[in-house]
Amino acid sequence: MGSIRKQTIISSILVYIGFFIGAINMYFYTKNGSFTPEQFALTRIFFDFAQNMYAFGALGIIPVIYKFYPYYKDNLKTHQIDLMTWGMVSAFIGFLLVIFLGWYFQPVFVQQFSEKSKLIVDYYYWMFPFAMGMLFFSVIESFAWALHQSVLSNFLKETGLRILTSIVILFYYFKLINFDDFVHLFAFLYLIVFLALAFFLFKTKQLHFPTTISRVSKKFWKKMLSMQLLVYSGTFIASIAATIDSFIIAKFQGLAVVGVFGLAQYAANLIQVPQRSIQAVSAGVLSRAWKDKNITEIKRIYNRSCINLLLMALFIFGNLWLNVQQGMQVLDIQKDYEAGIATIFILGMVRIIDAGTGLNAMVINTSTFWRFDFFSGVVLLAFRLPLTYFLIKNYGIIGSAFAELAAYSVYNFMRFEFLRRKFKMQPFDLKTLYAIIISLVAYALAYFLLDGINGWLGIFGRSILFSGILIGAVIQLKLTPDAAQLIDHFKKRFLNS
Repeated sequence: MGSIRKQTIISSILVYIGFFIGAINMYFYTKNGSFTPEQFALTRIFFDFAQNMYAFGALGIIPVIYKFYPYYKDNLKTHQIDLMTWGMVSAFIGFLLVIFLGWYFQPVFVQQFSEKSKLIVDYYYWMFPFAMGMLFFSVIESFAWALHQSVLSNFLKETGLRILTSIVILFYYFKLINFDDFVHLFAFLYLIVFLALAFFLFKTKQLHFPTTISRVSKKFWKKMLSMQLLVYSGTFIASIAATIDSFIIAKFQGLAVVGVFGLAQYAANLIQVPQRSIQAVSAGVLSRAWKDKNITEIKRIYNRSCINLLLMALFIFGNLWLNVQQGMQVLDIQKDYEAGIATIFILGMVRIIDAGTGLNAMVINTSTFWRFDFFSGVVLLAFRLPLTYFLIKNYGIIGSAFAELAAYSVYNFMRFEFLRRKFKMQPFDLKTLYAIIISLVAYALAYFLLDGINGWLGIFGRSILFSGILIGAVIQLKLTPDAAQLIDHFKKRFLNS
């Protein structure tokens, strides 16, 4: 776990730097006198559209790469590994399908969104280069995960992409370009980070594209294809379930409301940063552990991930919810966005549940029981799609948040139960309960003791009090072994040097 912990810490730091830059971008997107809510919402639609197109265009190859890479590494020389060749070929074929289907269904798209979300229609075709960049980057990123180069890929995806976005935003904000030029530049940002990662892996001789079919591919192609086809459906289903909100909101409520929902999503997604980091780091380690049939190590990683991610999620959400309303006021955010504050709370609950169930998805996806992920994804979509449609149509964005809460609670419970029954992996104990109680107590003390203090002083005061109580309790009660190990590492490195 030490290697995972170290890479997770580095990745999380880089990702939080990215989120800090993203917060600056969000400030310029939403402050008074800047982008309109409709213009900001268009950038969120770009991401959601690309997410679905990448899930469709990848043709299920991404989980195959980090699942089977250990077999290639153990049996072939580096320059003979043809896994990336087939990965990029699959992605290229998939993107051609995306372009064809995008052209074919363009009239349907126009019909659905021309009335209340015209900007989506105006820039419809510019979403495709953005989707292409996300697709190719995601394929090569999965290879970087398998190579244990997750720190670099996380930096490019979470930090590098946001720095590029900052540059384009500032060009528009200072009137150096108009909004039309902004969208055109924005459409190619993902392609830039893809080329940067590909160049690094190629220069360090970790990326090869042999055209000869290796003996590993000949031996495992049936299993790989079987996994690819089934995982493909599951991945596409999960992607639709995760992004359908924006499109339904755009259809019924209009693009401006999508902007409000987008800000709420961004705030709630801060909670997921450690989870995203540890997923990237753990993919290769779990694949290796399953290959070696090291169930003890898998259980240890799964158990540790649940308590660690829960504590980090509670820490982030507590600080966020204590200060979100004050933060909007002191930053001069447009009043329209205050309508999303309640949505932030519900989405925060979703992220805490998802974080508290740890690496359940990654554990299943890297095992021989990855088919379960497909079936659970079908259940998720079948449950969430009609619920989301009904609740958004009748209750707006808060309905979307409640639909997500219900769907992902069921989804995570299914995955938890599968691991508990199949492998007797049950990660929860009294420490889980202590973590929740302590967080509630820390929140109550920070809220009631400093409620009357406004502005930056109140924000910093509440954050320091809440964080101090929670961190102190985690250390004193030894809620996670990683806390003590981090302190020991800090003492050895900095105090005893």
